[in-house]
Amino acid sequence: MSTAPTRRQIYEATQRRRSLLIAAGSSLAVVLALILLIPLTPGWPAVQKSFFNAEVFAKTFPGLLNAFLMDVAIFAWCAPLIAVLGVAIALCRDVRAPALYPLRLFGMLYTDIFRGVPVILVIYLIGFGIPGLGLPRPWNSPYIWGSLALILTYAAYVAEVVRSGIESIHQSQRAAAASLGLTQADTMRFVVLPQAIRRVVPANMNLFIALQKDVALLSFIGPVEIFRQAGVYKSLMANFTPYVGAALIFLAITIPATRLADHLMQKQARAQS
Repeated sequence: MSTAPTRRQIYEATQRRRSLLIAAGSSLAVVLALILLIPLTPGWPAVQKSFFNAEVFAKTFPGLLNAFLMDVAIFAWCAPLIAVLGVAIALCRDVRAPALYPLRLFGMLYTDIFRGVPVILVIYLIGFGIPGLGLPRPWNSPYIWGSLALILTYAAYVAEVVRSGIESIHQSQRAAAASLGLTQADTMRFVVLPQAIRRVVPANMNLFIALQKDVALLSFIGPVEIFRQAGVYKSLMANFTPYVGAALIFLAITIPATRLADHLMQKQARAQS
């Protein structure tokens, strides 16, 4: 059997190479234009000194990395709690028994409220409101209540993503499970939910990437994480370079995670086609 490529395969390979060359050439042209033209602007020396100061960057970058560990820690304990609460809210939204309608109503109100209020406002309300009750240490910690604000907000978004995955499972799956004698709870546990979770993994990854960035919002209520530490360095050195360093650290984490999410979405699309 011949393994030589067909004319169509040769043509498609040629077109792919041509497209890659054009994309690389146009991208290179844009980068070169930026490199050559931006330094010619009148205010570039001042901007370079304020935002791209190598000496300030070298002094502050290690401290920013240490502060970023707090961002990672907050993300690490928030992410699993968001996943669990999000699935629980999604299941509440999906209940079909009339006697359990209060759970469905609770799920609807929860997602409407926490998706409708900006996350920074939730952080302020919870992060300042609950400690204001005069709770003893450590229960008045902004780390605890700021994390709770993130958990409550992001769980609402995760719940809607999971619910969309549950609703994407064809009704015939439930009917087949019922014909085998499975209860509604067992059908959800063993048939519907495993398939739904697999379908929504890429979309939820994008939410968790956004969560990693929004951890920085907790700096407004006290925790010294990377954004707040960059602000401290900015005040001490009268220079904005620490903010650039913080941005680079976030990019080093979020870009690979974003590419992984895109890869999973493409893989899922190919599997469904």
